[in-house]
Amino acid sequence: MPDTQASPLYPPLAANFEGHLDRPGGHRVYFEESGRRDGVPVLFLHGGPGSSTKPDHRRYFDPAHYRIVLFDQRGCGRSLPLGGLAENSTAQLVGDIEALREQLGIERWMLFGGSWGSTLALAYAETHPERVSRFVLRGIFLASHSELEWYFVGLRQFIPEAWERLYEIAPGASWPALVRTYDSALNHPDAAVAAAAAARWNAYETAIMSIGEAQPMAPATTDAPGAVARARVQVHYLAHDCFLRDRELLDNVHRIAHLPATLLHGRMDFVCPPITAWELAGRWPAARLTYVESAKHASSHPALERALVAAADAARAPG
Repeated sequence: MPDTQASPLYPPLAANFEGHLDRPGGHRVYFEESGRRDGVPVLFLHGGPGSSTKPDHRRYFDPAHYRIVLFDQRGCGRSLPLGGLAENSTAQLVGDIEALREQLGIERWMLFGGSWGSTLALAYAETHPERVSRFVLRGIFLASHSELEWYFVGLRQFIPEAWERLYEIAPGASWPALVRTYDSALNHPDAAVAAAAAARWNAYETAIMSIGEAQPMAPATTDAPGAVARARVQVHYLAHDCFLRDRELLDNVHRIAHLPATLLHGRMDFVCPPITAWELAGRWPAARLTYVESAKHASSHPALERALVAAADAARAPG
């Protein structure tokens, strides 16, 4: 086990290998490996849509046991082109994961992801259940209409000032119309228009993450091109209902009902309401749901971080 007095995470480690996987649509998907080359494979799935992997994401896993695989989704992080939306959908991300598995010669792997990463893990596993050994998922998001309604409408009850600023671009619009307006603005030929829209969009997420905090949370990125790309990919997915039918992932849970899963969810998660994890666990006999009472959405919360490391450690045991 790592030294929990300093940090629950394992010590920093470098990637053993980094590369790009050429995929249809002109995408070059960044991926890396670290840890034990002949270890138990685990795939880390980052959130967003639109976010990216970071070196600390390797540190949830015991490098003496796991073969740790990280990748940046289409349009994200070190994948090229940054912010690329052409041929960028959930089904194509699922295809990228399967192509990466084949490229690496992996038979089955554990899926480890949070927020949108949990969505993508479920979408992949329900398509390729025979390629998954188990799951550790955090901050469950199923991309349902009710979750999006909460994000764009319900949260007005908690952050009315941030909500009002978000809607200043389209006063009185329904939330689907609001998302379409942002989609247009973020792809505007005038870079200043796109940057202003990205700043407004990302500020709303930061406000949600900061609910109840003494100090506002730091924005996900302060780099202007990165901020625009991140928002552009996220809004692209939301404008298309994340390329999923409403409750599609819940309706297909039976395909993976036999696979063991640890579900972790912050009790005070304002981004992804805890009811979503409850509904998923209710349809998944082999899943175990734990609410982390003091945690919100961010995986960096100490209690949630400890729970994630402990879940990955527990998965080392056979059976």
